Amino acid sequence: MSSVLIRNGRVIDPANPGSGTVRDIGLVDGRISEPIPGGRYDETVDAAGCVVMAGGIDLHTHIGGGKVNLARLLMTDDHRAEAGPIALPTNDLELPSCGQCAPGTLATAYRYVEMGYTAAFEPAMVPSNARHAHMEMGDMPVLDHGAYVMLGSDELMLELLATGGPEARNFAQIRDYVAWTVNASKAMGVKVVNPGGISAFKFNQRKLDVDEPHVHWGVTPRQVVRTLARAVHELGMAHPLHIHGSNLGVAGNIVSTLETIQALEGLPAHLTHVQFHAYGTEGPKKFSSAALELAEAVNGNPNVSIDVGQVIFGQTVTASGDTMRQHAQSALASPRKWVGADIECTAGCGVVPFRYREQSYVNALQWVIGLELFLLVKNPWQVVLTTDHPNGGPFTHYPHLIRLLMDRSFRDEQIARLHPEVAANCALRSMTRELTLDEIAVLTRAGPARLLGLTDRGHLGAGAAADVAVYRDQADREAMFATPEQVYKDGVEVARAGRIVALPTGGVHFVEPGYDPIIEKTLRRHWDHNASMRFEHVAISHDELCRCSCGGRLLPAALFERESS
Repeated sequence: MSSVLIRNGRVIDPANPGSGTVRDIGLVDGRISEPIPGGRYDETVDAAGCVVMAGGIDLHTHIGGGKVNLARLLMTDDHRAEAGPIALPTNDLELPSCGQCAPGTLATAYRYVEMGYTAAFEPAMVPSNARHAHMEMGDMPVLDHGAYVMLGSDELMLELLATGGPEARNFAQIRDYVAWTVNASKAMGVKVVNPGGISAFKFNQRKLDVDEPHVHWGVTPRQVVRTLARAVHELGMAHPLHIHGSNLGVAGNIVSTLETIQALEGLPAHLTHVQFHAYGTEGPKKFSSAALELAEAVNGNPNVSIDVGQVIFGQTVTASGDTMRQHAQSALASPRKWVGADIECTAGCGVVPFRYREQSYVNALQWVIGLELFLLVKNPWQVVLTTDHPNGGPFTHYPHLIRLLMDRSFRDEQIARLHPEVAANCALRSMTRELTLDEIAVLTRAGPARLLGLTDRGHLGAGAAADVAVYRDQADREAMFATPEQVYKDGVEVARAGRIVALPTGGVHFVEPGYDPIIEKTLRRHWDHNASMRFEHVAISHDELCRCSCGGRLLPAALFERESS
């Protein structure tokens, strides 16, 4: 049993009473404990002048699976020394691993841990290559991880919806299919990407709005979203349906985004990378910020949460399951190369390199829209800090993003560098709000934990996992959040002053909702007829999941009892 006493730190823990007070916390045998007066600890850390937070949790970051590997293969220049200095590690604990916008698995873990993050979740796992995704995530030391399985553009789902009609008379069958897929892929949640659109693109349909029928199946995105949101809710999964909406990146797509919220009819849902879905058509360029409209919708719908997908200027690579939209953006690739793929009639994939530029009107406005959304959503528990890594920019820019949100004068300096029309006219210029440390802790820790149902993560209450980051309190919030003084994972110190000091194996989060096994007859027929993988090889067992995760702990999440509608 190991024990650490962290003394005199300012504890920022908005999930529990007394956040912001200076006090001691104990880390005993991997758990947070109340300090014992006069108790003996293996180590005592003086955190005077420091801020103590729970370990960071990235709810949406592309870190494992087929498209991530395609991004690494496509961006060879990102993995060479001339892309930036990528020196061999001087730390004997670290193995060589490189990449800036598409880093290798080891580099991904090292960079997250060095910033004080202890968990990360892949948002787009395909059932047919779920093993690949779990193995890549398992290759990342320290970080707990999990993934959301993609549904809603797979041919079986669309066929079941089409045969069930607009009212989905076979809803129980669809719900069992969702539950079986989550179980088989050992997922933490369900993700829908451009509902129905990935499939429609295969039939040469180049756009699909919320109430536009799929050219082959006759199903609309509204039906897909409503049915999946209901299924996830009735199955008792903590994380609501994770929605990548229709018309990503298209001017005027705020209409689609608001209609998607209406399609939920009050059901809980999480809308992801909403900066890419908050565009209007006002002004001479017919491209404007619709951040206010979206923020008002979120503020008026407490069952809806969002993550932003903030744009960061510089080189990155966009990697998405949304083949339809990635094909439309492929002409803008920088450098000029891209990859598109179909995956076993269940999903798609598009990888397009991109460079965001401050002097581009569109890119500058995208940057502004993301920050406006952060500042306009009133309840910090409804918004999560992300860059949709790597689509809006690499996750390594989180400290910079935090400074933009906490420091108005710094933000104004950055606005002055933008395309002049954007700098002069954006609503962001007049926004005076500066997020507090408590709000940052919600956006990066407590909020994601609550949205994922991780009751023992994201906070520092007694009994919680001893995932802790200790930051030196500095006026320069970017420097502060870039390099914590200490980082602990399950009570073990894993980083000190930006240097890895231990590499324990992380655990894997997943859920296991129940289902009627009769659905397997339908699934067997579909897989045997359409897929290259035999049906009996699809499901991942507990033993195999443990092996994929390099022997990491299995962390099944609780389900919640809910009444069926």
